[in-house]
Amino acid sequence: MWTAINPLANPKGENKWCEICQKTAYLQCTQCHVTFYCNVAHQQADWNSIHKKVCQLLIPIRTPAPFHFLQADRDCHRKQTQKRLEHLMNLSHTEAKGRVLGEKYEEALPAAQLSLCCAKELNGSDAVKLVPAYLLLAEANMGLGSLSEAESCLANAEWTVMRAPNCSRVILHQLHRTLGLLHTAKRNYSSALLHFANDVYYASQELGLKSVVTARGYFLMANVFMKQEKLDIARSLYSEHVCIFVLGMQVISTWHAHLSKLMECYCLKENQAEQCIDDVQCAEANQMLSALLENQPQKLNPHPAYSAMLSHSLAMICFLCNNHIRALEFGRKAAEFSKQCEQSNLSESIQHLIQQAETHLTSEQTPSISNN
Repeated sequence: MWTAINPLANPKGENKWCEICQKTAYLQCTQCHVTFYCNVAHQQADWNSIHKKVCQLLIPIRTPAPFHFLQADRDCHRKQTQKRLEHLMNLSHTEAKGRVLGEKYEEALPAAQLSLCCAKELNGSDAVKLVPAYLLLAEANMGLGSLSEAESCLANAEWTVMRAPNCSRVILHQLHRTLGLLHTAKRNYSSALLHFANDVYYASQELGLKSVVTARGYFLMANVFMKQEKLDIARSLYSEHVCIFVLGMQVISTWHAHLSKLMECYCLKENQAEQCIDDVQCAEANQMLSALLENQPQKLNPHPAYSAMLSHSLAMICFLCNNHIRALEFGRKAAEFSKQCEQSNLSESIQHLIQQAETHLTSEQTPSISNN
């Protein structure tokens, strides 16, 4: 339930600005008294996105600082405010990222805007630390079909990066990835592939070729090849068909290795399994692997070893996210594909996962008995 609003809270003659659109505000949140809106729709949108989680956190940040006689007290207050702003920036960024991955783009916008606002207060309006928030805003706008708004956000991000000669490779890979997404949405596939290639280059330099972050760059490149449908045109050493297979296999093998390590973590410390994978990583892995599973019959015609690894990866991600029914379903598929391989080193781990999923399902379906 979103909080009420107070139309009489603004003192006459004092301008307040809407949290969502920065137009003149006439309404106020009655819980924190430091957040304002121009209409009820914007207040509800902000509440559903991020405000319900940060309402009380905004009070010490947006309330005028008390007067301190001593410089040490003023410095202490400033440091506390900076820590609070940094926490808010990270929290809102995580919320926005999760909603973008969940394709809840409208809900992502207010959270991304708050992340950008906090970043500006912390670092100034020209700092490279603003780029991740600009990129999130661009992705959310792309999801809503607002490509002109996305271009505007990316223009700000590019300009900021151009003025930062020592910009990190992490920021560069994130920028090129989002530019690739924009050009894909605009069907400018050549430019999209160029940006995704730069994305993979910078990500692999910073994180390595085996990183799951790099794997997503391969996945996005594979998507572009799928959209191009140039199977009858590309006649070089590798056809587009082979490129898609190789890129898909790179994504799967990287995620399979990563998820296998998480399963080991789960087995070693089962009572803290929730620490092995977060919601954002879970959504990202499921999105990529499910897309490869959906497209493989028509486009890839893969070897059973490919399908076994893909199904096993999906089984592991479902298991780690406590979806034991789906984990068992994909685990059994993986076992069938594994049987079709002359040699498979996955059979033992697949069977172990199936047994774990069956055990959890049995315990979930067994009613608890209470002693009266």
